[in-house]
Amino acid sequence: MPYAVASDNTRLYFEEAGSGTPILFLHEFAADHTNWEPQMRYFSRGHRCIAYSARGYTPSDAPVSSEVYTYKHFYTDALAVLDHLKIENAHLVGLSMGSYSSLQIALNAPRRALSMTLAGVGSGSSLENLESFRAQCRATAVEFETLGSAKVAEVTREAPGRIPFLVKDPRGHADFYANLARHDAKGSANTMRSFQGARPSIYTMTDAIRKAATPALIICGDEDDNCVEPSLFLKKHLPAAGLTFFPKSGHVLNLEEPALFNETVERFVALVEAGRWLPRDPRSMVAG
Repeated sequence: MPYAVASDNTRLYFEEAGSGTPILFLHEFAADHTNWEPQMRYFSRGHRCIAYSARGYTPSDAPVSSEVYTYKHFYTDALAVLDHLKIENAHLVGLSMGSYSSLQIALNAPRRALSMTLAGVGSGSSLENLESFRAQCRATAVEFETLGSAKVAEVTREAPGRIPFLVKDPRGHADFYANLARHDAKGSANTMRSFQGARPSIYTMTDAIRKAATPALIICGDEDDNCVEPSLFLKKHLPAAGLTFFPKSGHVLNLEEPALFNETVERFVALVEAGRWLPRDPRSMVAG
């Protein structure tokens, strides 16, 4: 199996397909590298596509200590995959947790990001509800450890942002959560506790976000209530950001609406590569 190795020697499993300008796919909490298959098949026709499983997600390593599951470990793991493949920079396509890591790369290692697609970004960012969100993450971590992934998957699949997927595509929804039920319970617990439940809110990073020049595409499902306001916030403050909402859609955008997702991201990537995705022209902004 192909592995990249992180700075702490955690092995990160990856798959790649195609050739051309690289695209790196970064998955969400409930997913792994396999959930990017519709995108790997589509974009590899014209790009070098890489999908990897984050630490804690088999067949990548799942370190025992929760201390090595911080947001810094996750975004530097993505860079470790690029380093292993000798890729200087790539288009970053993330969903949820993967979007957060993509944003962190743009903030901390901007030369590595040709662009960033931030889909389903910002859940759990509300400062007003931050402590309750973190408490829920800690509780979910305990559930993974005591009940196992299969039991937690039964609850997660009924979360509000997941229901549009169920309504549109019951078969795809069932396959997705059958995969979650097989996840490493300890790895999921550690990710929930130290990444999901401890990462800084995007609302605390306004100054850094305003300086991030990386071309950005923000995609949000209009029924993914926890991500609507964060998406609008990022559109407001990222200098070179565009925002689109998918109608009647929830959180799992790349699987819920794969054709629309692929078309939207493809157009964005093409404009970036043509030098036509520029920072917003100040003349288009309303004063005051």
